[in-house]
Amino acid sequence: MRIILLGSPGVGKGTIAKLLSRENGCVQISTGDILRTAVKDVTKLGIKAKEYMDNGNLVPDHLIMEIMEERLMQSDCRKGFILDGFPRTIPQAQQLSALLEKMNINLDYVINLEAPMEIILERLTTRRTCCNSSCQEIYNIKNNPPAEGGVCKICGHKVVQRDDETPEAISERIKIYNQKTAPLIGYYAKEGLLRNVESLHASETVSAIKAFNISEV
Repeated sequence: MRIILLGSPGVGKGTIAKLLSRENGCVQISTGDILRTAVKDVTKLGIKAKEYMDNGNLVPDHLIMEIMEERLMQSDCRKGFILDGFPRTIPQAQQLSALLEKMNINLDYVINLEAPMEIILERLTTRRTCCNSSCQEIYNIKNNPPAEGGVCKICGHKVVQRDDETPEAISERIKIYNQKTAPLIGYYAKEGLLRNVESLHASETVSAIKAFNISEV
């Protein structure tokens, strides 16, 4: 399985990617993860990325693509991969397409996760994340709360509400998504790769995605 997960903030991309990864061994890849890993491992590309990050600047697309190529070449990607929230813009999608062609890798499809805005807002405002950078397990204080004392069930670290999950920050994130990322839906529809999937209940969403994989092999 080689897929991209699209969808607005709070639609469940990270949760769905983790569940799919656990079930079939595909690697979950997000730009945040690969950037942090490259910086932590002090790779040549990681050092370059850190210079931008330390100055409060966005890492440029060409450097992200180099780090993405480095990641996709690793042996654990041979079983497949799930790109979680990447690409974010049409230029990134075009560069990714060129990269995958260069690496002789074909995408199976692009999953656009959908949910009503009221559900997305509720998820984001009630979401909590493990503060351990090596874990970052996601919880929801209403239907999937952390352990007693507000700690992670997996590693025992404290779970917190991220700065970008306040009502004001959420509004800005959704505005940016609509401006920059939502156009990817039409882009991938034209490519014949887009599949729309409801993201209301995680188990049902995962089953729907796996059914695409089976029916289109």
